[in-house]
Amino acid sequence: MKLLRFLQDKAFERVGGNETLRVDVRVIAATNRDLGAEIRKGTFREDLFYRLNVVSVDLPPLRERRGDIAPLASFFLRRYAAENGKAIDTFTDDAIDKLHQYDWPGNVRELENVVERAVVLCDGSSARIEKKHLPPTVVPSDERDGPPPIPGSTIAELERYAILRTLETCGGSTSKAATVLGISPRKIQYKLHEYEMPASAAPPANDDSTPTGEKPT
Repeated sequence: MKLLRFLQDKAFERVGGNETLRVDVRVIAATNRDLGAEIRKGTFREDLFYRLNVVSVDLPPLRERRGDIAPLASFFLRRYAAENGKAIDTFTDDAIDKLHQYDWPGNVRELENVVERAVVLCDGSSARIEKKHLPPTVVPSDERDGPPPIPGSTIAELERYAILRTLETCGGSTSKAATVLGISPRKIQYKLHEYEMPASAAPPANDDSTPTGEKPT
């Protein structure tokens, strides 16, 4: 009720005081929720909404204004490169393309975090942010050039890279790859299913991981 009064009359009392003070201010309020829906659910006061909702500005999510992605990314790059003392001044074309293709459910704050992470992971030999410096949410493991960055990758990402790269080297033979990796062929088959690999990428049907006369399970 005190907030409602303040918004209406621009008047308030200090905590513990009796004197009514008046101020000349403009109040800006922001939310990422649908306040109309919140009012209908009874979780937001309708009278508070109408006191706040004088001039409404609807800001579209970042995925709907992709022209802002590159300028914002460059702004964050300059900020975090300076903070970390790194001479990084731009992104590669591949990295910018990946930033544009991502839907950014976390909007500008997520973009800022992604750029800060990329700056931290970018070593001194590179003056540009490459797509390998971007997180798996933006660049899936199977779209990366070379091994996953260390640090900057999870154990699951490193495992995926090791399995798929070893399978490629072993011509798709799960038994040979399993011997190299020190795991069972069944574990590799399970992981391929987990990765949702297309049929064309799966090991051949006559793979020597299935003994003669036995049916795979």
